[in-house]
Amino acid sequence: MHTIKLFLFIIPLVISSKIDQDYSSYDSMSPEPKSRFAMLDDVKILANGLLQLGHGLKDFVHKTKGQINDIFQKLNIFDQSFYDLSLQTNEIKKEEKELRRTTSKLQVKNEEVKNMSLELNSKLESLLEEKILLQQKVRYLEKQLTSLIKNQPEIQEHPEVTSLKTFVEQQDNSIKDLLQTVEEQYRQLNQQHSQIKEIENQLRRTGIQESTENSLSSKPRAPRTTSFLHLNETNNVEHDDIPANCTTVYNRGEHTSGIYSIRPSNSQVFNVYCDVKSDRSWTLIQHRTDGSQNFNETWENYRYGFGRLDGEFWLGLEKIYSIVKQSNYILRIELEDWNDNKHYIEYSFHLGNHETNYTLHLVEISGNVPNALPEHKDLVFSTWDHMAKGHVNCPESYSGGWWWHNVCGENNLNGKYNKPRAKTKPERRRGICWKSQNGRLYSVKSTKMLIHPTDSESSE
Repeated sequence: MHTIKLFLFIIPLVISSKIDQDYSSYDSMSPEPKSRFAMLDDVKILANGLLQLGHGLKDFVHKTKGQINDIFQKLNIFDQSFYDLSLQTNEIKKEEKELRRTTSKLQVKNEEVKNMSLELNSKLESLLEEKILLQQKVRYLEKQLTSLIKNQPEIQEHPEVTSLKTFVEQQDNSIKDLLQTVEEQYRQLNQQHSQIKEIENQLRRTGIQESTENSLSSKPRAPRTTSFLHLNETNNVEHDDIPANCTTVYNRGEHTSGIYSIRPSNSQVFNVYCDVKSDRSWTLIQHRTDGSQNFNETWENYRYGFGRLDGEFWLGLEKIYSIVKQSNYILRIELEDWNDNKHYIEYSFHLGNHETNYTLHLVEISGNVPNALPEHKDLVFSTWDHMAKGHVNCPESYSGGWWWHNVCGENNLNGKYNKPRAKTKPERRRGICWKSQNGRLYSVKSTKMLIHPTDSESSE
């Protein structure tokens, strides 16, 4: 650029000097040889200027060529990035279509289950009404029969009364079967609801359902207010032949893991899973393996239990308390990661009753999981719909009931189970993301919580 400016400055000077020389030649009529030498000097100056201009243009062309090459490289990088983004967009669209199809199917199934539940409820109500009428008739007939027996002791029971009693017993059995069916339907409804909610959350994270995102409430919707049925429990009657815990079951000769009925002292009969290991039978109170059971349940469900004993389940705080109040117990926590590495920790513990919100007090005995849970502190159990007064109010993100102390953390074995979706997801987001007190984040595939009396003889 400087060369071009110099050339533009020199050319007017050369032209002006030439014009002046022409005018002076007319005025003075100087000799011809002198004018010829002056013109050669001007040509040399002009040639020198043109040469410098050529060099300047050459440098400018080289610089421009380098800048164009840089621009082409940046364009290539941009094209590659745009291509990668288009591939990711196509994958997201495919996932969106799949999620929409799954959502529609689940909604249809949910409607079908709701309709079946309504039909079962109507049938159950009609059967209950029939049962009441039949019971009234039976009472009336029993009164008449009693009076007849008093008047005629040797008379036999009337066949109509016998048939009515048989019919009433059949109706009772039918009602029990219907109650079992209704409970199974409600469980399916809860599972369908949790699956639909999880899919809606996935759609919301991808930015697909923007309108739905604005209308969601800040807390998860509570399940139906219909009373939860407990088929594992029976009336509080005397069962002298039923063991008090899994240790008693083991001492009676049952040395295989499985489901057994127990009745702790001053408690009802219910089923538990006895896990036999190292010549001991432990009572399994919590088990998670694949995320098939939703653990973001209400306070009532955590009190009385949920899930399947042969799969994922929570035994129930009331049942756990009825077992451990008999004597001193050990709490064992077993963790397994995605590389099949197993860890455990054992505590001696004390569990409070319902009035204390099942306060837990721990003292570590042994194990290879450092600082798993706070020791020598009162840990209060709470859920999203039940917070103890004066204690920490954990946010909705800490799904699932657990024992907390002053601050919420990520060491919640009842938290959300993250199922792996794509290979690009970090490995730590699989399973239960559990962060111990030392700051290390574990990706847990399966968990077990077991209890066993410290003195086996005390359970006999």
